[in-house]
Amino acid sequence: MTNLTYSTYVTPSKPAVSNDLPPGEVRRMWSPTAATLISGERDAVLVDPLMTQAEGEDLAGWIAATGKNLTTIFVTHGHGDHFFGAAPVLDRFPTARMVALPSVVEGMRKQLSPAWLDGFWRARFPGQLPGRLVLAEPLEGDTFTLEGAELVAIDLGHTDTDGTSALYVPSIGLVVAGDSVYDDVHLYLAESVAGGIDHWLAALDVLEALHPAAVVSGHRQAGASDDPRYIDETRRYLKAFAAAQTRTSTALDLYNAVLAEYPDRLNRGVLWNSARAIKSD
Repeated sequence: MTNLTYSTYVTPSKPAVSNDLPPGEVRRMWSPTAATLISGERDAVLVDPLMTQAEGEDLAGWIAATGKNLTTIFVTHGHGDHFFGAAPVLDRFPTARMVALPSVVEGMRKQLSPAWLDGFWRARFPGQLPGRLVLAEPLEGDTFTLEGAELVAIDLGHTDTDGTSALYVPSIGLVVAGDSVYDDVHLYLAESVAGGIDHWLAALDVLEALHPAAVVSGHRQAGASDDPRYIDETRRYLKAFAAAQTRTSTALDLYNAVLAEYPDRLNRGVLWNSARAIKSD
């Protein structure tokens, strides 16, 4: 069986159009986002093909430069910043198929609805999304292979949205965590109003039980270490946010309380969005 390897492509933070800015901030930024290429001798699997037309084109070029044949794109969850960029990649590798767990496909379908696509994504990134947006095929079962090596889709339920997953590569101890794990970036908790944090904590227990050797976070800085400790770092953040939620009464108080504990994490805008969703002043 082929010895697999992996590499990551991280697109940097970029401006997003928004009038709802955190206190003291002059513009809204989007978090840096990772795509992961798992490679054998000849073929490769891509996890999460990013968002914009330019990102998809650059990602396709990065894959082509490896000389690998892309056979599969796997999508970890339904948020558009992790799959809208698929079309330029598929244009470069037309025989590849894009797959996801059925619950993820349902989430993707919601993101393609006018309310989300036009009301949220195109409003924030005008003229930047691909003209063609592709929906994944539901994965049959929870496994597929790359040159004889098994890749396992791990159903995580709710993390930063409903119906999320991670991709586990047992032969090399790799977990591509999607947005179930964050690395030095503020967590998106706007969809965690009704018990979502508890569900997310349970999902982290599932990942930790795999005893991975490496964990790729969905939102991270370029050059991050892939250290499995970011599972626990994400857990600590969730617990700190939950504790701050109980002792504060307004969105601003919650924002400031979490910021006091995590002053150096990237993207205060996503923390502000989370606080505003959790607390209605």
